[in-house]
Amino acid sequence: MDKQTSVFEYAPAPESRSVVDIAPSYGLFIDGEFREAADGKVFKTVSPATEEVLSEVAQAGAEDVDRAVKAARKAFEKWSALPGAERAKYLFRIARIIQERSRELAVLETLDNGKPIKETRDADLPLVAAHFFYYAGWADKLDHAGYGANPRPLGVAGQVIPWNFPLLMLAWKIAPALATGNTVVLKPAETTPLSALFFADICRQAGLPKGVVNILPGYGDTGAAIVAHDGVDKVAFTGSTAVGKEIARTVAGTDKKVTLELGGKGANIVFDDAPIDQAVEGIVSGIFFNQGQVCCAGSRLLVQESIQDELLDSLKRRLSTLRLGDPLDKNTDIGAINSAEQLARITALAETGEAEGAERWSAPCELPSSGYWFAPTLFTNVTQAHTVARDEIFGPVLSVLTFRTPDEAVAKANNSQYGLSAGIWTEKGSRILAVADRLRAGVVWANTFNKFDPTSPFGGYKESGFGREGGRHGLEAYLDVR
Repeated sequence: MDKQTSVFEYAPAPESRSVVDIAPSYGLFIDGEFREAADGKVFKTVSPATEEVLSEVAQAGAEDVDRAVKAARKAFEKWSALPGAERAKYLFRIARIIQERSRELAVLETLDNGKPIKETRDADLPLVAAHFFYYAGWADKLDHAGYGANPRPLGVAGQVIPWNFPLLMLAWKIAPALATGNTVVLKPAETTPLSALFFADICRQAGLPKGVVNILPGYGDTGAAIVAHDGVDKVAFTGSTAVGKEIARTVAGTDKKVTLELGGKGANIVFDDAPIDQAVEGIVSGIFFNQGQVCCAGSRLLVQESIQDELLDSLKRRLSTLRLGDPLDKNTDIGAINSAEQLARITALAETGEAEGAERWSAPCELPSSGYWFAPTLFTNVTQAHTVARDEIFGPVLSVLTFRTPDEAVAKANNSQYGLSAGIWTEKGSRILAVADRLRAGVVWANTFNKFDPTSPFGGYKESGFGREGGRHGLEAYLDVR
């Protein structure tokens, strides 16, 4: 049977770009108003799938950071004095507006980030709204959160978020900060500023008091200025371990409270009694969701030796069915890599894997002629010494290692400088509990992967950072509980 008759072909099913209106330029959002940067600097944000310029965005400098922090400090007096039930009304309103504008925001996020529309539509946006709903519910119950009677907000929260989940990371940071009575100065990633700027408009639509949320697009120096500013009481960062270490050095010796959610090299462990088809779907979700640009991605597959061949055959068949292409097409599984810089990093690390003797296999697919693309790839004959097994690639690249016993699986899984996530696939509940208890990872999934919920805390150990976001635990970082 030839390929034409053996593969079910999909008709194009593009989501309409017309549902979102992107302005030719955007300013900084400070004290409830959009304004130009003090020095007039701007930068362009492009679509990773087409390399088309989407908009020109103001670039915040030190003077803008100072203005935003002062606006947040002024707004803090009234915002923190509001009863929790009143703050909750604003959060509920924001959550409802996000739901109402979810289609628009999903298209915007896909255009600016490059991830498939079915991910922004079905995963990102529902979770964004859910986080605001969840923390709205906590706003008038802080006395019962387990942090003593009448816990107080810290003040101004300086928040720096990454480009892989722009709107979701914003929700993870802003929702608990506002619920607990803090005000916010947030810097979105330079490659994905648009959804944060649209969120600024949602804040105005919801009637949020001026200065409570401030959005400052910019590069690393903007984030560094926010972190170092004397008027910032709390720093929250999601991003690379290298930048996280820099932030830790900056705040050392100050009384700023810090949470860092950094890199990962998650182990996805498949035992010989695991349901193969279900495990394969979990492996695909674990590493190829959002093109592998996920801090908790299951980028190390640890498979029991006796089922390695069967599992890999099934996995390769499944990868051959993934559709790579236009992220706005509802049939697309694999979208564009976020930037030329990230694509170069993924490419270089994959080439290192080959040079070190690992065996490379990529799913057969045609890469578009423009934009930033990388075919789903896996490496076999990998040892723990290989770079692809140790370094965070942050792309659609899976390293496959084997083990014979549960002890060996745990030892290999824990043999990493990271400790953010892990997955376990087995039919035995007792084995799940026994192995999970020994894994040094902040999040352990059992017979699933990449499942998130606002009620569940998320964070890591070792070089994956410290502190927790989400759940009741996520409140602590924004409260004075000393």
